[in-house]
Amino acid sequence: MNNILFFLTPKAMCAYLYDDYTIRQALEKMESAGYAAIPILNHRGEYRGTLTEGDLLWAMCYMDMRQAEARRVMEIARRKDNVPVRVTTSMHELVERASNQNFVPVVDDKDAFIGLITRKAIIRYCREKLFPED
Repeated sequence: MNNILFFLTPKAMCAYLYDDYTIRQALEKMESAGYAAIPILNHRGEYRGTLTEGDLLWAMCYMDMRQAEARRVMEIARRKDNVPVRVTTSMHELVERASNQNFVPVVDDKDAFIGLITRKAIIRYCREKLFPED
């Protein structure tokens, strides 16, 4: 297996936030999507970072809902942004990244977000190859 696109969840099937969303919009989107972390994009489709539930919880400790409607997600201090890869990234590097983050954003050569690869997809593939009889 040399092509990481085998594992890709395309952008059209991903939940994501735009960098100009309010904190309240981010809360609503994350709740409806049911994810603990979600990519942030700008309106040109470029990957800008990752927002986690923990980032939102820390931010909400210091504001009320009215403030959450006025502040933007990029104003939140984020603990860690998931590092993106390109479609030419090796499987070795992909697995290394996935071991440290629950999803790996994938960007094209113009830094446009094209989708993501979940740790779950990689583990499922490995399980099927290692234990085909199960």
